[in-house]
Amino acid sequence: MIKIKLKDGSVKSYESGITIFDIAKDISEGLARVALAGEVNGELKDLRKQLYEDCELSILTFDDEGGKHAYWHTTSHIMAQAVKRLFPGVKLAIGPAIDNGFYYDFDLDKSFTPEDMAAIEQEMKKIIKEDTPIERFTLSREKALELMKDEPYKVELIKELPEDAEISFYRQGDFTDLCAGPHLMSTGKVKAVKLMQLAGAYWRGDEKNKMLQRIYGTAFPKASQLEEYLKMLEEAEKRDHRRLGKELELFSFDEEVGPGLVLWHPKGARVRLHIEDFWRREHLKNGYDLVYTPHIGRGQLWETSGHLGFYKESMYSAMDVDGQDFYAKPMNCPFHIAIYKSKMHSYRDLPYRWAELGTVYRYEKSGALHGLLRVRGFTQDDAHIFCAPEQMPDEIRRVLRFSLSILNAFGFKDFKIYVSTKPKDKYVGDESMWEAATKALKEAVAAEGLECDVDEGGGAFYGPKIDIKIKDALNREWQCTTIQFDFNEPERFDITYIASDGSRKRPYMIHRALLGSIERFFGILIEHYAGAFPVWLAPVQAKIIPIMEKHHEYAQKVADKLREYDVDVEIDDRNEKIGYKIREAQLEKVPYMLVIGDKEVEQGTVAVRSRKDGDLGAMDLDKFVEKIVEEIRTRA
Repeated sequence: MIKIKLKDGSVKSYESGITIFDIAKDISEGLARVALAGEVNGELKDLRKQLYEDCELSILTFDDEGGKHAYWHTTSHIMAQAVKRLFPGVKLAIGPAIDNGFYYDFDLDKSFTPEDMAAIEQEMKKIIKEDTPIERFTLSREKALELMKDEPYKVELIKELPEDAEISFYRQGDFTDLCAGPHLMSTGKVKAVKLMQLAGAYWRGDEKNKMLQRIYGTAFPKASQLEEYLKMLEEAEKRDHRRLGKELELFSFDEEVGPGLVLWHPKGARVRLHIEDFWRREHLKNGYDLVYTPHIGRGQLWETSGHLGFYKESMYSAMDVDGQDFYAKPMNCPFHIAIYKSKMHSYRDLPYRWAELGTVYRYEKSGALHGLLRVRGFTQDDAHIFCAPEQMPDEIRRVLRFSLSILNAFGFKDFKIYVSTKPKDKYVGDESMWEAATKALKEAVAAEGLECDVDEGGGAFYGPKIDIKIKDALNREWQCTTIQFDFNEPERFDITYIASDGSRKRPYMIHRALLGSIERFFGILIEHYAGAFPVWLAPVQAKIIPIMEKHHEYAQKVADKLREYDVDVEIDDRNEKIGYKIREAQLEKVPYMLVIGDKEVEQGTVAVRSRKDGDLGAMDLDKFVEKIVEEIRTRA
């Protein structure tokens, strides 16, 4: 008998060799019907997997990330099978599950057409209806190569596997594919499918390789879920920050300037100013000091930090300055360490909390660039904390609390926290440091009354971390906050402090970004609010609309009064009809429109129209100033 510890903490005994699916059936018939895969000691496995030893087991459904992975991976194979049936000469590359669906790359001597896409989708539905069992089997290297001899991309992948690797395949009827899995039990488990788009993709992402055709798709257990997802995509299209950025004149890119380098327009710069002013004030209130560092650094600095050894492909090429190599900085941390090293420190000085809105430059492949979400030059809301080991737990809690308060201020209330632990193979620092740091991260989350998922082995080689993913108005997850331990750079740069016993000790170093980068976070904000920013963030917080030229003088007095209180205002004094000017202000998503005519001039009032609530009627100017200033102060 073997003992199986289930997700709820209960332990059950079963005969050795029982499958995960049979365990699901034993728990309940309902669970067996919706089960898609299993997680055995943290590893994804098929439901057909037999268990021979004691283990921890989670039965995964479509509500779990692992369940979605198996569902979408299986659907990618169904698509590949459909393409093979319709285009027998096609060569198969790879077809993984991805966020919200799957794709498969094909090598075909003709371009897929919209009619082809429709035919492939119909063939997929036929394969699903056939409800063919999916079987897993393994082969020796020699037999695997023989089986895949007509699939050059699969042969290349097999040849790169270690000599002793288990080479697994999945078969569903007339279709077999090289794959590690996991997959569903049969094609009939997939229900509602939709092919989304066609794109080009270089084999293995290398521009020197052949361009393949990539088909993206998605699938759901219910047609209603697919319909809901497609509606979400339609709404996301309306909120696309690239389109809104252009329409609202917030930012742009220019090929002459360079791909991935953002040009902030006046209105976008105003929003950025509001974000950065708030960020700086909150950091000063929360015990941080602000620092500024250069945009470039000598090559030796990046040698010491390890960036030239581990990160050079993502750095811009060197600049020759007086016969020495200088590099645009990809990160701020080595500069903060240089500030630390500028003098000797005592345990009494710690902790240091140094924050910087530091612009960094990283080379991203042109195909990876995506509006503000993936750029080559961006401003990290960076901070580094240097603390004694005993200060670490309190510092982590402090950062976590601060991070959530900042995200809440921008309107993000729904989030998920992940703690990533020590990688299985390569890492720096000793076991005790990793254990203490990981324990501190988990305890900090628990102490704040929060829950987290543990990403076993997901930490960087230089330390464990906390990641916070926020959910936007469309329930999409975005990675923002990272709280990252670093056992690497303190060692590389040999930084120390004088401990209470007079000995030299190495401080702990914590990297910390709350928003991630100003550019990316701004893109998220645009999509979250569909460009209709709350008053405190809006580039134009109130637009004054005089009806006639004789009202311009009073309009200017209203603007001057609001500007005294740091309210961003514009006057629309164009010779246009009042209805036209109001409609334009609404399209610009201005929170308040102040219409001024004879009555307002005589009575010292403004006729207030709210973007959200419509016509609010006449309001005393001082009362309106009080109202909008309070909304900005409280970030309503």
